[in-house]
This record gives sequence, C-alpha cells and structure tokens, in this order.
Amino acid sequence: MITPPVRRVCALDDRLIDQLADVLIDCVEGGASVSFMLPLSRDRAVAFWRRVAQGVVAGERALLVAEDARGVCGTVQLVLDQPENQPHRADLAKMLVHRRARCQGLGAALIRAAENVAREYGKTLLVLDTVTGGDAARLYQRLG
Repeated sequence: MITPPVRRVCALDDRLIDQLADVLIDCVEGGASVSFMLPLSRDRAVAFWRRVAQGVVAGERALLVAEDARGVCGTVQLVLDQPENQPHRADLAKMLVHRRARCQGLGAALIRAAENVAREYGKTLLVLDTVTGGDAARLYQRLG
C-alpha cells in the first residue's frame, strides 16, 4: 500500500473538522489513550477540533493531516506556543491514525512531517506523552 501524503493545514473548514472528528472518534473507540473517554460524542469531538482550529489560526500549533480516498485518515499536532524559557521545544500531540490506515507507514510519515515543521520553527526538542508499551510508544522508539 502507498502511504497517503501528509500536508500542513493552516485553516480548518467544517468539512475538515468533521473528518478529523471521525478520526478522533475511531481512535477512541479503538482504545487509543488520547485524553478522551468512551463514549465520545460527535459534538465533543467537533468542539475539540474547533478549539484546535483556533490555535492553528493563532499560530500556537501546527496541524498536519493525511488523506486517503475516503478523507482524513491521520493527523498530528505540534504545540509551538511554549514557555519563554523553552523556545527550543514543541509538544507532539494527538497523533491519530484511523484504524483503516494503520500498518501502512502513516504514523512514521506523520512523525517525520512533524519533525520537519519543528525544524522550520527552530524547535530542537519534541516532547510527547504516550502509554508505555503501546503501539505509539513502539513507533516513537523505533523512530528515535
């Protein structure tokens, strides 16, 4: 399978928010530990992405998405807005890959794209939080 391309999004419209909500809901329903608990309503998922959209427009975070023929299938965020004493740091947040797109190299592509964006902003340290021993932890470890 071909890994879908990853692109940076600078503004979110309703269509993109709906598709990102689908990915978030799928990941939570699949057991992902991403700060949401079941049941995750569409309204809560959409509200989350609307808040993310505000941060993207404000330049506080970078949002990357990957799309396949069915729409958004993966995403990751970089929280760029950091305390004054940590200008070198960004937080890697909400890396989500829809179950239909897993095991195709998309997680690695999202991380590499996030690293490239971080470099553009002069960020030399990416910080993340994940479940020890989970799929994401293994991916992060494999990518260094």
